[in-house]
Amino acid sequence: MNEKVMTLLKEQLWFLGTCGDTPNVVPVAFKDITDDGKLVVGDVFLKTTLDNIQSNGLIAVSACNPTTMEGYQIKGHAEYITLGPIVNTFKTVVETMFKGEATAKGALLITPEKVIVTTPGPDNKKEL
Repeated sequence: MNEKVMTLLKEQLWFLGTCGDTPNVVPVAFKDITDDGKLVVGDVFLKTTLDNIQSNGLIAVSACNPTTMEGYQIKGHAEYITLGPIVNTFKTVVETMFKGEATAKGALLITPEKVIVTTPGPDNKKEL
C-alpha cells in the first residue's frame, strides 16, 4: 500500500464488506493500520461480519474522501484475534468513548491482497 492509500485510510471512515450466508456491509470507525501494512478493526458490533469471516475469511474494505472522491478498495483475508496489544488498545479507546457502557471484544486483523482505485477517472479500477 502506498502512502496516498494509507493517508486516506487513516483519515476516512471505512466500510467493511463480507459475504457468507448473509451479505453484509458495515461502517467502522475503530480502525488502524499496523507498521507492517495490515488493517485492524476493533470489534464492538461486528456479529454478522464475524460470522461471514468465520465462513470464508474474505473481506473488502472501502474508503473514500467525500470532498475529492479519491477512494480505494482493499481486498484480502481477515482473522479474528481476542488477545494482545491491538485488542487492548481498542478496549481502552472504546471503553473511554462509551464511558464503560461498551467494549471491544476483539479485533479483525486484515491482510491486504489487492488495492483497487475507486476514484472516478482514468485510473478507476486500476490495481495498485
